[in-house]
Amino acid sequence: MEVSAIAESVFSLFIIILVGVYGSKKNIITPEINKGLTDILIKIALPFMIVSSFIFTYDDTIRTNVLKTFYLSLTAYALMAVFSWLALFPVKNDKKIILHFANVFVNTGYIGFPVLYSIYGSEGVIYGSIFNMFFVVFLWTYGLLLFKGSLNKNEIKKEMLSVILNPSILAVFIGIFIMVSGVRLPAPIFSSIKSIGNITGPLSMFIIGNILSNVKIKNHFRDWTIYYGITLKLVAIPLTIYLFSLLLNDYSKAVNSVIVMTAMPASAMTSILAESFDKEKEFAAIIVSATTLLSLITVPALIQFTTYFAP
Repeated sequence: MEVSAIAESVFSLFIIILVGVYGSKKNIITPEINKGLTDILIKIALPFMIVSSFIFTYDDTIRTNVLKTFYLSLTAYALMAVFSWLALFPVKNDKKIILHFANVFVNTGYIGFPVLYSIYGSEGVIYGSIFNMFFVVFLWTYGLLLFKGSLNKNEIKKEMLSVILNPSILAVFIGIFIMVSGVRLPAPIFSSIKSIGNITGPLSMFIIGNILSNVKIKNHFRDWTIYYGITLKLVAIPLTIYLFSLLLNDYSKAVNSVIVMTAMPASAMTSILAESFDKEKEFAAIIVSATTLLSLITVPALIQFTTYFAP
């Protein structure tokens, strides 16, 4: 897919975000409705999109890339965590927790999947869903540990159970079963699964528009940690992952999909957990909103950069 087409796809998502902002400002999308939309996205639309992405004709390259994406995603998360922790040495207290969480846990669901689909189609969503598996696993273990400070044995068991029963994780298992077994679903069932999955993109952008409309960014213009954190999240970390990928000498869609995912803005869970644990709530909302808005520029720029230097 050409860079111009990628830019058009991302710009299209931005227009839908503006519609979400309008809906929020006009009180059409109320907080209650937004919560309902989020539940529909996470528990219904996204899992259906993941399942539908596995339903197409495979070749040996895609099967190999699925396996490759497992260790690529794990490596990417390790690199993001280590790099972030070292780079955030100048930042202190709860702001460091917020920025570190934001750096490691990217917005896979609301933005990552729609962007990957617009670039690589269903194949990109498959690789993204593998990356998202690690997101879910690490979110409810390492991510929770960052905010709580410690987890007892009972809490670990409870969170691991929630990971296993997560709709997106179950969707990946179903998708892998379909891929391995070669089972063919009846046309009406496949059409229904795909139609439900297709609402993921617009629904995600409405939710992001609602988040952006409720944050007063101008009140934080003088906080240097915001600029520093945004630069780390959207520029330094994706470029570090990209430079590491050059060592692999692999320019497949699987590798590029992982790079694109690491370039996504901070997960909305950054703001949600900050609210839950009362740690720099407004600061977290600013980071989520600002990285989301600026990613509409940085993600196409990163893709253009990597495409230009690809052999």
